[in-house]
Parts: sequence; structure tokens; C-alpha cells
Amino acid sequence: MLINIGQLLTLRAAGSGPRRGPDLKQLGIIEGGAVLCLGGKVVSVGTTKDALRDPWLKKNRKKVVEIDCEGQVVLPGFVDSHTHPAFISPRLVDFEKRISGATYEEIAAAGGGIRSSVEGVRKAGKSLLAERVLDALHEMAEQGTTTVEAKSGYGLNAESELKSLEAIREAAARWPGTVVSTLLGAHVVPKDFQGKSGQYVKEVCEKMIPQAAKRKLAQFVDVFTDRGAFSAEDTERIFECAAKHGLGVRAHVCQLSETVLWPLLRFHPASFDHMDHVNEDDIPQLAKRDTIATLVPGANYFLGLEKFPPARKLIDAGVPVALATDYNPGSSPTASMPFVLSLACTHMKMSPAEAVAAATLNGAWALRLQERKGSIEPGKDADLAVFETRDYREIAYWFASNHCAFTVLNGTMVASGGSGEVE
Repeated sequence: MLINIGQLLTLRAAGSGPRRGPDLKQLGIIEGGAVLCLGGKVVSVGTTKDALRDPWLKKNRKKVVEIDCEGQVVLPGFVDSHTHPAFISPRLVDFEKRISGATYEEIAAAGGGIRSSVEGVRKAGKSLLAERVLDALHEMAEQGTTTVEAKSGYGLNAESELKSLEAIREAAARWPGTVVSTLLGAHVVPKDFQGKSGQYVKEVCEKMIPQAAKRKLAQFVDVFTDRGAFSAEDTERIFECAAKHGLGVRAHVCQLSETVLWPLLRFHPASFDHMDHVNEDDIPQLAKRDTIATLVPGANYFLGLEKFPPARKLIDAGVPVALATDYNPGSSPTASMPFVLSLACTHMKMSPAEAVAAATLNGAWALRLQERKGSIEPGKDADLAVFETRDYREIAYWFASNHCAFTVLNGTMVASGGSGEVE
């Protein structure tokens, strides 16, 4: 039981769907709060005063581990709904080329970019890949993240994509948080299929998706739908195959160029991610649906772009938005959701309250886990992040530093600064 919480951000339901418009600012704050967790679930939420009067607690108090959170902020664990942790090495050559003025697409054309991570993943054993994923999960947990969407996407053949998903599953089994796996076989067309994109899409549809579904290695299928990657027509073909095999869909869209989104909405995608160049005509369509616009400003920051995703335009139009790290070796090597909150406030003009809701409850909606994750309410999973701050706005204010005291992942406490469990 956490007691005497300075600010408890419950994110209690403001409606039946994801947060949008003015509701994105509603955090359900309780001062002097208390949260009781039992068996990995939240049992009760309220004030410490009311909790200590509870007859059950009076009778069982000696059996309950109490943690005094005076002067601290407690909020739902962050839901990082877009990450690419299944890689071996950082892309340092790309980093230097970018500093010298090369663009993302110029680097890719010269053999860098996504394709440059493929050789390492294809050569790596599954256990090494799993260790890399697990290291990332531990780093995320130390900064308040309790649920992570983890994509494949650096194998780009059936054998290595499935190996990546197996590595994600192996890492997830050794981490107390929750991992949602996504098959991103359609990340880019690999070198061995250069000029034969249609044949590669066939490979994704006939080999990768059926195997991932049969072996229950993925919950979602993702496609990088953009200039230099896959067309909207390719995406529809892949989505149709995913739906046939009972998998959910999501897509990288509008990062480098505009993609017309309305034809993809018939597949009920869980999220459209990046959204830097969204078509004006698509915004009203998105405002009517529960497809989440997942914004990843860490990529814009690391790529040195002046333009960031149009968060204000989307929010003010009623589109539900989420925030994620886009953790990956090429364009967003950060595991820090607090840093992403800071970027959302400073570069996308989201309020701290909007950023918190986008990084928790709407992130849960982006993974279709809203019944279990994203808010602190009885019956939901015991996923909590505790920050050494007196005001929740400080989480986004103190950038490039970690003020997370500890994290609770499905009822297991993990100290910040170490991956060991807190007894």
C-alpha cells in the first residue's frame, strides 16, 4: 500500500473511449492519496485518511507492506506504445553523417538506415537478441514505464523476423512488466528483394504473418507506409492478411511524406504513428474514431528536424493522441518517457496534463489494453510510477534527468537505477 501520496494521478475514466479534446487534461488528482494493491491488481484508491479507516485494513494492517510517499507524485505506469528494441548495435555512422548534413533518406540510399541493422540481427543468436531487449525493458522500467509495445523489423526475412519475435517473448518472460509484440516485417524492402517489393510483400503475407499468428508470437502487424518504404496499396494487402489471421494492425504513417489515411481506416487500426505530415482531410475522420495518433517527438529531436508532429492541431480537432519513445537505434535511441513528455510540452505545446494522459491512458488505448492499463482504478493492473517530485508538472520540467524513485509493474516493485526487485 502506498500512503500519504502528495499527488496521486488516477486518470479515472472521463468517458467510455480514449481521451480527446479538453478531457485529455483530466488527471483525477487526489492529494494525500493511498493505493492498495493485492495480487498484482489495484484493490482500492482514495485518500490515506479514508484508507486507514477501512475495516479490512484495520484488521490486516500488519500483513500489508506500507510505503510512505509523502512529497511524491504517483501516476499510472507509462505505456510506451511504439518501440523497436530487437537490434544489436547503435548506428553511429548514421549519427555522424547526419551531423555532417546528410538527410534520413540520403543515409538510407548510401546503405545506412534500417537496412544497416539487418546484418547484425540476422547473424545474432536468439539469446543475445533477447538480452538486448531485456536491457531496454529494464532501462524503461527505471524511468516509470510498465507496459511496452515491442516490434521486430530488423530481420527482414521470415527466419529473422520470427527469431526477433521469439527474443521479445523470451525477454518479456523475464521482465515483470507487460510486453505487447508487433510483427514489423514490412519495415523496408531488404537488399535481397531490391526492385521486387511486390514479391517481398508476398513473403510478409505468406510466410511471416501466418507463422507469427500460428505460434502466437505477435498481437499486431505494423507497416512502414511512407516514401521509400511501402505504399498504401501494399499496406492494405498486408492488413487484409493480418485480419485474416486474427491479428490487430497499426502503421507508421506520414513521417516523411503525406499518406492518405481514410482507405486504411476500414481495418480499424489501433494506431497511426508519427503523423508529421497528416492530410487535413483525414483529421475529421480520425476525430470520429478510436484509432490513436501516436506521436514520437524523440525521432524529430534526434533527426534534428525543425518540424514536430502537429499535436495541437490534432488535439484541438478531437483526435485522440498518445506519446511514445520510438526507441530504436537509428532515429530515437531513448528509453525515457519523461524526456518524451518534456519534448511534447516544449516542442509540440502540449500541456503537462495532456502529456501525462497521452503517455498513460491513451497509450493503453493504442495497444487495446485500456481495460487493464493506463489508469489507477480498482480491478486494473498494479502498474504505478513514483516520482521524487512535489508536482506532476516537474516530470516534464526536469529534462534529461531521472526523478523516478521506483516503479510497480504488475505488483512487483523495481527501484530506479537498478534492475533488481525491491522486497
